[in-house]
Amino acid sequence: MDRGPASAAVVERLAAGPPLLGVPVVNLVGNHEETMLHALAGDRAAATDWLHTGGREALASWNIDPASSRSSWRGSVPAHHLSFLQSLTLSYREGDYLFVHAGIRPGVPLHQQARIDLLCIRAPFLFNDSVLGVVVVHGHSPTSRPVVKANRVGIDTGAVLGGKLTCAVLEENMVGFMQA
Repeated sequence: MDRGPASAAVVERLAAGPPLLGVPVVNLVGNHEETMLHALAGDRAAATDWLHTGGREALASWNIDPASSRSSWRGSVPAHHLSFLQSLTLSYREGDYLFVHAGIRPGVPLHQQARIDLLCIRAPFLFNDSVLGVVVVHGHSPTSRPVVKANRVGIDTGAVLGGKLTCAVLEENMVGFMQA
């Protein structure tokens, strides 16, 4: 969302729908999209946080002066971009895989997971090797290469930090990766 000068262009591309006709796409919300939406809704603390984590660049991509009145930001983001961002999915389950931005809290049933954990959790999830009932496919915690464990697949390889962008290909019990 806010990790470079092309946030508006990325949202425009994703909001346009699947790149291949007939191939469904699920777009997940992450902590940065959540922070942006709160900032645009008038949450002053979220706006301050967002400005410090890439929000300035994101606003500039919509031709919005980050120093302008925060109350004017929302009206300057195209309505279809806001609608797309508000429609992002918190989690998606396909068979034995659960796709989320950050992870889940071990020991908590899937239907009782807290939104903040799905968006932001790290340590309790990353250092847990117990069976979770699903294989969690996640990002949020960059590593130098994809992480494959019995209970999770981590695909954040730090593209924002100069690392590679990773795509996971999941078929039954096989996991493959493509990097660019």
